[in-house]
Amino acid sequence: MPELLLELFSEEIPARLQRRAAEDLKKAVTDALVEKGLVYESAGAFATPRRLALTVTGLPAASPDTREERKGPKVGAPQQALDGFLRAAGLSSIDQAKVQSDEKKGDFYVAVIEKKGAPAIDILRDILPATVKTFPWGKPMRWGAGRLEWVRPLRAITATFGPEGEEPDVIEFELGAVTSGNTTYGHRFMAPGAIKVRRFDDYVQALEKARVVLDIDRRKQIIRTDAEQLAFAQGLELIVDEGLLEEVAGLVEWPVVMMGSFDETFLKVPEEVIIATIRANQKCFCLRDSATGKLANKFILTSNIVAEDDGKTIVAGNERVIRARLSDAKFFYETDLETPLLDNLPKLEDVVFHAKLGTQAERVSRIEKLAAEIAPLVGADVEDAKRAAKLSKADLPTGMVGEFPELQGLMGRYYALAQGERPQVATAIEEHYKPLGPSDRVPTEPVAISVALADKLDILTGFWAIDEKPTGSKDPYALRRAALGVIRLIVDNKLRLSLSRFVSDGDLLSFFHDRLKVSLRDSGARHDLVDAVISSDTDDILQIVSRVAALSSLLAAEDGKALLAGYKRAANILTAEEKKDGRAYADPIDAGRLSTPEEQSLGTAIAQARTDVTARLENDDYAGAISVLASLRTPVDAFFESVLVNDPDPAIRANRLNLLASLRDTMHLVADFSKVAG
Repeated sequence: MPELLLELFSEEIPARLQRRAAEDLKKAVTDALVEKGLVYESAGAFATPRRLALTVTGLPAASPDTREERKGPKVGAPQQALDGFLRAAGLSSIDQAKVQSDEKKGDFYVAVIEKKGAPAIDILRDILPATVKTFPWGKPMRWGAGRLEWVRPLRAITATFGPEGEEPDVIEFELGAVTSGNTTYGHRFMAPGAIKVRRFDDYVQALEKARVVLDIDRRKQIIRTDAEQLAFAQGLELIVDEGLLEEVAGLVEWPVVMMGSFDETFLKVPEEVIIATIRANQKCFCLRDSATGKLANKFILTSNIVAEDDGKTIVAGNERVIRARLSDAKFFYETDLETPLLDNLPKLEDVVFHAKLGTQAERVSRIEKLAAEIAPLVGADVEDAKRAAKLSKADLPTGMVGEFPELQGLMGRYYALAQGERPQVATAIEEHYKPLGPSDRVPTEPVAISVALADKLDILTGFWAIDEKPTGSKDPYALRRAALGVIRLIVDNKLRLSLSRFVSDGDLLSFFHDRLKVSLRDSGARHDLVDAVISSDTDDILQIVSRVAALSSLLAAEDGKALLAGYKRAANILTAEEKKDGRAYADPIDAGRLSTPEEQSLGTAIAQARTDVTARLENDDYAGAISVLASLRTPVDAFFESVLVNDPDPAIRANRLNLLASLRDTMHLVADFSKVAG
């Protein structure tokens, strides 16, 4: 079957856009093909710095013939309705429609629309230019005198279509000054000449000969493998950085990996600073000594050319730039060390955190007060927590953080330790931003926990107070991340903390509930069990998590499943009878009217269970409360097997309904079982 090959050849596409652009191209073209009736077997998209490429295999030579019956107005309908029907159906006269009869609706018109299939190449001739013109680049550009917009100037288009074993046809169309053809180009420097291609297989081979590796994942693998081998030969280990690897693979079409070095004296600077400097300025990878684990004074660079001098000039150029950048970093570091962190605090008065929430200095004051309040609850020293909170943002005015904002907190720890602060204070300065995401480490040291919680709670309560809440997919202040950070700090450290002590806004507490639901569901918890244990005023995160785990264990066992079935039966009976009687059943049970052994046994079991459950919940023994409920399974089963709830005697009937209500209410002490599926 025929195959499509499309390549859009341009000036260099930003590395961060390439992978997404390739997927967007595949989706746009394949969606349009399917819409036109052209189903296909497979599709693949690729990107290099100078091209987006797409192959679609197993396409038919033409779209299928179609036949559609379109229902119209009733016979005798107004002319206006008939005219609209004719236009929509593409008919010139109502005589071209047929009449169908319906026993209920009478006679009505039906248009039979038959369309002959079109050659696939004609369909592609429409689809491909439309795809390019509407491509979702965030910020496209124009060039020259043309009106075409693309991420960078578009230089050539390769578009061929045809079956294997035959010479494919060129899909002819024009976009601005560019006319489609079957010609592409190789590596900008090593093989810049024109290359005539036919279909995808020979296209890939031709590019390879012209020093272009089409697949970005293969380029990544080449870089990683060659870098690891170079490092291993020197007794070193590559510090793998997936984000940098993706970026570097998007900067080269023919990756050539080399090793450079820098002066050992720079190793006196914190290694994170060295790594950030080399990464940001030269897109190079750092290395560690395999024996000691310490940072080595060497780095890995990736070139886009095979140099005649084996890369000596390229390496020397990178070493020269890195030496200059590391000199700057060393200067920033040494200068920052000369200024005590406390002396930076007045500078925070000139830094606005948010127009409605004041300056960073005002925010630090709030965090300090909040951290002091949280500290005793998490086992932290109050004075250490206050000191860490006071200094938590003191590294923001430093030269190093100004150069590398991603090092905030970390540099604060280095400066604090160098200036004699207590280790737990320094650790809290670094870790109070954590966790920044689901895979980030959670602080475990009490002082760090108190400041991290204070920082996030201040953000959340502050933005809720000014009504700046996340809406839909928009969350410009990362408030969802802050709430999940609070949840992880509490859960991972097993903290019993009442959020209502710090969160007075009911909407914000609901927001925490929503974030907790997401977190629990992501970890595999059943959504109905989460809903069953959360109420609008539940403010103990750890308790909710424990309840979900215990409830899950109960319902995984046979006793739990049977008890849930008994609960559902009792609840359904109560709902039906309360609706019929126009009243609720919640009166005390009259023991004298429990006439059968089964209802007597259930009454005794419920009374004992209520006492035991209440006592266990007061002692935060939720698992124990769950086990008490499990013991109700046998008397509940026996009751429903032997007792008629709707006894002819109204008093006995009412007493038995009150008994079921007591069962329901006792189980609700633990969770709202009405929300549990099953």
